[in-house]
Amino acid sequence: MKKLSTKIWLLVVAFLAFTVLFMYALTNFLYERLYVQDTEDAMIEVGTKLANMYEGGKVNDEFVADIDRYNIYSNMNVFAVRNPRELSACVPFDIDYDTLIGPEERKQLVKGEFIIKQGYEKRFDRQLISVVVPLVDGERLEGILYLYFPLEKITELASKDITLIAVAAFIFLAFMTFMTMKGIGFIMKPLKRLQVAAHDMAHGDYTTRVDVTSKDEIGQLSETFNEMAAAIQQSDEQQKEFLANVSHELRTPISYVKGYSEALAKGLIPQNECEAKLQLIAREAERMEKLTTELLQLSRAERVEKLELMPLALAESLREALILADQRAHAKEMTLTLEADETLIVEADDEKLKQIVVNLIENAIRYSEPGTNVTVRACKVGAMAKIEIEDHGMGIPVEDLPHVAERFYRVNKARSRSDGGSGLGLSIVNQLMKAHNGSWTIESTVGTGTIVTLCLPLYEFEEE
Repeated sequence: MKKLSTKIWLLVVAFLAFTVLFMYALTNFLYERLYVQDTEDAMIEVGTKLANMYEGGKVNDEFVADIDRYNIYSNMNVFAVRNPRELSACVPFDIDYDTLIGPEERKQLVKGEFIIKQGYEKRFDRQLISVVVPLVDGERLEGILYLYFPLEKITELASKDITLIAVAAFIFLAFMTFMTMKGIGFIMKPLKRLQVAAHDMAHGDYTTRVDVTSKDEIGQLSETFNEMAAAIQQSDEQQKEFLANVSHELRTPISYVKGYSEALAKGLIPQNECEAKLQLIAREAERMEKLTTELLQLSRAERVEKLELMPLALAESLREALILADQRAHAKEMTLTLEADETLIVEADDEKLKQIVVNLIENAIRYSEPGTNVTVRACKVGAMAKIEIEDHGMGIPVEDLPHVAERFYRVNKARSRSDGGSGLGLSIVNQLMKAHNGSWTIESTVGTGTIVTLCLPLYEFEEE
């Protein structure tokens, strides 16, 4: 695969080649338009003025002599002849009369029109331009004026300055080559830094960054690379932290189950304590089962890109979610209350919506005192349905609110894992709300309680 520098060099060479061809074509165009055309116009002007000296009748010797005298001082050659066939005796090169003045050309001359010819002449080794001016009396061609001029070659025009042009061209090419090399090196420098940084990142160094030295496309690419590197580094750190948390969460119940089951198998525990230890083993096994279930739910929620959303009666879905959480509330002697607008139709996934609400209600129950109430409200706010889940529990400190959706984050670090959650419930809620194109917020006061607010899009009915 070709390097970028090679491609740039090829592009520069292609532009230079195009420039040379363009300048060659332009030079030839200017040569024809400025030099050849100007010479032709000058010859026609001279021929016209000399022809105006002709007074009609036979071309006399005095007119021919006048033309000969003008020829001495002119930079172009002019001859006056009575019979065009005599022209070959006047000019210093061979003329094919029939080619110069054929039947069509003779008609032009009789009408008073000029004849312009251009061709190569061996004697002069250059192009020759000639103009034939008719001397007409009435409808009779009495003679002609023949003007010719050997055109200089384009190289002869520039011969006086050819050395200067060659030196200037060489200096220009050397300067352009030097500037091109410097320019390519300047362009490639940040790209090479990007290449080195990408290589380091591919080998596991996620702390690598590149210096942003410009605001152009390469500078923007460098900024994007740094943002990507920071995101990958953060993701890697979160993954390591996540694995460490999972290992830590599972290690405790596994050690309990392993230790007490071995002790029971070996008869090391008194008979009167066996039942309590078996209950402990069952409780820890249940905690492991719940943790693995929540991990599976979180994994699925993070992989969900787009749910199959459909119109749902919000009040009915909330009512079913309360039924699912009622047993846990009853065990803690708490009550669940629903205050919902029965007309609300949301665009949501029924199973995932109930999972969101159940997770939030269970959180409210877990961190509330026995005998209190959890209230679920639902109302319309613009094009959204607002769901509030309010409890009267211990509340969340302000400094902890931004982190509650992080995996395995616990507000009260001192609480044991037996009386606290796994720290995954709100992470699942966060992922599922994103999949529903919704939003959620938490307002909490320590010692008073917490209100979690969910906003889901209302279903838009098609107008008939």
